[in-house]
Amino acid sequence: MTPEAAQQRPDPVVPGAVNLRDVGGLAAGAGRSRYGILFRSGNLARLDPPGVDALAALRLRRIIDLRDDEEVLHSPSPTGLAAQTQRVPLFPGSVASFFEEDLSLDDLYRRLVDDSAGRVVDVVRGIVTDQPVLVHCTVGKDRTGVTVALTLAAAGVDEDAIVSDYARTEGLLPDWRNRWIVEQLRRTHPGARHLEDLATRSPAPVMRRLLDDLTARFGSAGDYLRANGLSDDEVAELRRVLVAR
Repeated sequence: MTPEAAQQRPDPVVPGAVNLRDVGGLAAGAGRSRYGILFRSGNLARLDPPGVDALAALRLRRIIDLRDDEEVLHSPSPTGLAAQTQRVPLFPGSVASFFEEDLSLDDLYRRLVDDSAGRVVDVVRGIVTDQPVLVHCTVGKDRTGVTVALTLAAAGVDEDAIVSDYARTEGLLPDWRNRWIVEQLRRTHPGARHLEDLATRSPAPVMRRLLDDLTARFGSAGDYLRANGLSDDEVAELRRVLVAR
């Protein structure tokens, strides 16, 4: 068994959770991202009592919910979760508008980092403030994928590891869910070219292009966060809490 494989741990089992995982164990130079600090997932609306208990076992201090008001109303998280919930809706307007505009994933992510930069920093600041912390949206793919990727990049996690973690989501979404959601969306947006990508896919090249774009425009993903309000002290603390060297 390689040293890398020896350090891998199975994802937490939380019945009813969508795409929940710990981002520990990712390569970061000579170190690794710490386990039990930062978790990511889709929505928590389907947690049953054993799922609530399993989530409580993670000892979360903060849950950062990236969904808009309509999504929260439609799929509320269970009541009684011990962690503090921080709402940071990342997309201005309705999520449905992105299907209506038929945006590509590249366009969607560029819009997110450009139009919601201050809120992206709010998410990263929330991660710096309290751990263990869970970041989630509806599926845990796009909003969660982008904010977690930028957090990991600022903490010094290797780009290949960040891209691989983002790409994992596609394999964790159940086939039945993908078929159902695509069928539902096709009824409303029959001509949308990018619908399946938006709803079900997390291709590695998309995340790599996003990170390359931020490097070209700002110097790095961490410099993007600094340019939008994250302080050097906060970046240093992020590196301390997320990465073991």
